[in-house]
Amino acid sequence: MDKNQLIKAYREYLSAYNPQDPKIRLKIDHSFRVADLSERIAGTVGASGSTLSQLTADTCTPIDSTFAWTIGLLHDIGRFEQVRQYGTFVDADSVDHAELGADLLLHEDLRKRLGLDALTEHERHLMDVAIRNHSAYRIAEGLTAEERAYCNILRDADKVDIFRVLCDTPPEEIYDVSSEELRSAEVSPAVKQCFLDRTAVLREKRRTSIDKIVGHVCLTFELVYPASRQIAMAQGYVNRLLAFESANAETARWFAYMREHVWD
Repeated sequence: MDKNQLIKAYREYLSAYNPQDPKIRLKIDHSFRVADLSERIAGTVGASGSTLSQLTADTCTPIDSTFAWTIGLLHDIGRFEQVRQYGTFVDADSVDHAELGADLLLHEDLRKRLGLDALTEHERHLMDVAIRNHSAYRIAEGLTAEERAYCNILRDADKVDIFRVLCDTPPEEIYDVSSEELRSAEVSPAVKQCFLDRTAVLREKRRTSIDKIVGHVCLTFELVYPASRQIAMAQGYVNRLLAFESANAETARWFAYMREHVWD
């Protein structure tokens, strides 16, 4: 697809939403950054889902970077209706934004409006799978290597930019708590164990407000591609999250430990 045409069509679509609303503005900016990150990461990935450095010359067909950019741009299209209808980004309190977005893109009128009819049926299928899986704890089973690759590229790009959003937004707003509560909270044992096990933190394991910050740091362990990890490290946002100054002595010690071992 022609990037400029899609950008123009997408901005026209977004004009129906209030750009002065901080939530809308945040997701517009996020979508364009995720598109660029998806393109960068895709350039390092082969159709098998392996990095190009892991593939032999006769199997190193690259993923379509421009197509990955397109998926990245549209991945959060469901967020705008979510905000308009429910006033929140919390899926548990409203609607699954990934499913909503994928469903919206199935509508013939929106496809035509965005120029998505220029994509092949197979490409539209890949986009649908990637968007539906981008915010899931784990991607669906039974996907092809190509489907998994586009899912993982988008998921990585989304996580890398989430680190930026978390640093650019006051934590009291993100976690909906007072600064006093956040600075005095202690990390739950189950959440500490997730860090030690180098896994993501399921929502139900979080017990305190500070658990949410640790949970976001643990997203680093879910990055699939070396390029994604390298970008996240270079941007420095994870380190900024870990620079959080807690008034709780045990939490301060735990954050010092995480700073030392997060990139091991």
